[in-house]
Amino acid sequence: MSSIRNKIETLFESFAYSLFDNKYKIFIFMLLVIVLLASRIPGITIDTSTEGFLHKNDSILLDYEAFRDQFGRDEMAIVAIEPEKVFDLKFLEKLKALHQDLNDNLPYLDDITSLVNARNTYGNKDELIVEDLLEHWPENEKELAAIEKKAMANQMYKNLLLSENGRLTTIVIKTLTYSGKKQSLDDDLSGFVNDDASEQNIGGQKAGYLTDKENSEFVTALEKIIDRHRTREFPVFIAGTPVVTDFLKRSMITNMRKFMGIALVTIAIFLFVMFRRLSGVFMPIFIVIVSLVSTLGLMSLSGVSIKIPTQILPSFLLSVAIGASVHVLVMFFQSFDKQYSKRDSIARALGHSGLAIVMTSLTTAGGLMSFSTAAVAPIADLGVFASAGIILSLIYTIVFLPVLLAILPIKSKNISDNEKLCDPLKKLMDNLLNGCIHISTHYPKKVLFVSFILALAALAGSIRIELSHDPVRWLPHKSNVRLANEKLDIALKGTTSLEVILDTKKENGLYEPNLLLKLENSSKEIENYKDKKVYVGKAWSITSVLKETNQALHENKAKYYIIPESRDLIAQELFLFENSGSDDLEDFTDTQFSKARFTIKVPFVDAIAYAQFMDKVTKHFKENYPRQNIKITGMVAMLARVITNAIHSMIKSYGYALIIITVLMIFLIGKVKIGVFSMIPNIFPIIIMLGVMGWCNIPMDLFCMMVGSIAIGLAVDDTIHFMHNFRRYYEIYHDAEKAVYETLHTTGRAMLVTTCVLSIGFFTFMFSEMNNLINFGFLTGFTLLMALLADYFIAPSLMVLLNKKPYQDSK
Repeated sequence: MSSIRNKIETLFESFAYSLFDNKYKIFIFMLLVIVLLASRIPGITIDTSTEGFLHKNDSILLDYEAFRDQFGRDEMAIVAIEPEKVFDLKFLEKLKALHQDLNDNLPYLDDITSLVNARNTYGNKDELIVEDLLEHWPENEKELAAIEKKAMANQMYKNLLLSENGRLTTIVIKTLTYSGKKQSLDDDLSGFVNDDASEQNIGGQKAGYLTDKENSEFVTALEKIIDRHRTREFPVFIAGTPVVTDFLKRSMITNMRKFMGIALVTIAIFLFVMFRRLSGVFMPIFIVIVSLVSTLGLMSLSGVSIKIPTQILPSFLLSVAIGASVHVLVMFFQSFDKQYSKRDSIARALGHSGLAIVMTSLTTAGGLMSFSTAAVAPIADLGVFASAGIILSLIYTIVFLPVLLAILPIKSKNISDNEKLCDPLKKLMDNLLNGCIHISTHYPKKVLFVSFILALAALAGSIRIELSHDPVRWLPHKSNVRLANEKLDIALKGTTSLEVILDTKKENGLYEPNLLLKLENSSKEIENYKDKKVYVGKAWSITSVLKETNQALHENKAKYYIIPESRDLIAQELFLFENSGSDDLEDFTDTQFSKARFTIKVPFVDAIAYAQFMDKVTKHFKENYPRQNIKITGMVAMLARVITNAIHSMIKSYGYALIIITVLMIFLIGKVKIGVFSMIPNIFPIIIMLGVMGWCNIPMDLFCMMVGSIAIGLAVDDTIHFMHNFRRYYEIYHDAEKAVYETLHTTGRAMLVTTCVLSIGFFTFMFSEMNNLINFGFLTGFTLLMALLADYFIAPSLMVLLNKKPYQDSK
């Protein structure tokens, strides 16, 4: 096997000479490729919607799109006001002014409902009247009291327009289902990206769904209007899915800029400390930047949006891609400073590091590629494009970096001056490495025993981990959006919904009294549902409209707030309501009266908590409506599907990552036994990370699920460099302890620097305002540090124990 490695290293040297001899041609070609990919970046899009978490062919998403096409968006922006008294003439005047301002000036507005225009159905002699609640403005307290009594008695207002205690009222706003205009560049990104929550249909048959950019324009206008009306006596706050989505988008853009800036500064500092020359700072940073630019260009070329999980991609690539460049430059400067020619120094650098760099890039890409089969769309996107970014970085490192070294003027430094300059740092690093070498080679069994005990403790903690997918809880604890949603979840008993569509499969199927009575009974039964986290604030359907109409046509008597027993009477009453001037029936049924929409309002809680509730609802409708086609959809259904998909994806991704990396390790080392054992230092940090999550009560959300595969893909890089150089020195000295010493005093230094850069790159995510990113950054950075310790202690201990037998050449 060593002869094969030697041949590969010789090939890398020959390749380096070819690069040097054709440097200008290759330089021009690589620049053209980079410019071509960079030119695609302005077309990249952003998507922070819940729908963006699902693949386009996911059955839940297809059902949701069919629902939106029929009934419009179920997502609502809720403007809530909590005055001293709702039914007060001065307050109602202010409410009317706000309502009118919103109605006149909000872009992409589809519908707006408040006490001002709430549906008020009543009968006047033989006439059915459907008008606004405040159609006739109250002139005195008596008229106001009558309106208050009517509003508090209306079941449709409760927990939707009015809290049960009548102290809070809302303005419920629905945006357009379809995009109002073509995509354009997002002003927030100044031409860097634009955003689009949905795709335009081919052929122009219908517009795409409302875009992320249009949602942002809507929320921005909403906030400006609210600010004009908000006073101490008129306290206004806003909540709802469109507002949460926009907050996530703004936070994502801010985070991307912040993390990229911090990552670049961190990388530059470490590179300068390591190389003490500007060329050692400029070239690696240039390589990682063109790798990032090319990757974003590929995303745009593929029509893939940046989504909430993929926001980590830029800073991730900046941190990860630097390692390969560092290893090449370390070997180049070592040779160049020893007065080797630039041509020979490049060849020696690629000959020494080329194979290890290729293998580390392949294992990192392999670990990330395990995400590509994920059922959660942005995680699959991350797997594909992070892997592509790593491969692009590899190509630029072994092709473009040597060409830059060949073309740019670089001065060699006197080695003695370098050592004098870096003496304190070198001495500190030597002492650290010598301590690790002494412990791991003299007490290998004790090292492995302590590691085993730590792993057992971590496994015990991992049992405590709870799964989670709760976008609202990602927001900062003191965020106005989060506080508003939590407040309304309590006051209105929910701000999101589960939608059930019943298809009778025949025209006028909803005229059947028995079916409508079943729907009414379902509302009552489901409204009584309550478990530890989920409760139902309201459940309604077309029966609400029908009962109002029936009561109005029977002298407004309360006892007639029921479903008529006659099919003909039902048809007649629905016909009368339809011709009253109100278009509210469109929210409950189709034009053929064959489909019924059944809405269940619930609080916005962790998606894991919806599982039991959804099982209950699904079972109820399947058992009670065997003749109807039942579809469960809505925001709650999609949130639940995301976490379900994530769980299955995590199991597959971890399995694929382990298999891919183990096979590559065996190929690199050349021995199955040692290749398998070499995975222990890579698995150990993952186990410790899971233990920390459990003992620290950190939930396993979408971001934390990615930590394992990302970390193992990165951690294995150091293990490969260690094993690659250990085998090299072991073949020279035939002594495991000596091989460990030489390995850690050469490759070990680069391992320390690259791990520091990587871990700090991930720790920068802790500066985010979003809790999920804070956890992700901490766990990934911590896991990489644990991986370095494993390569400093566990890997050497294993090699000492596994190589006690007399040396045998593996040729």
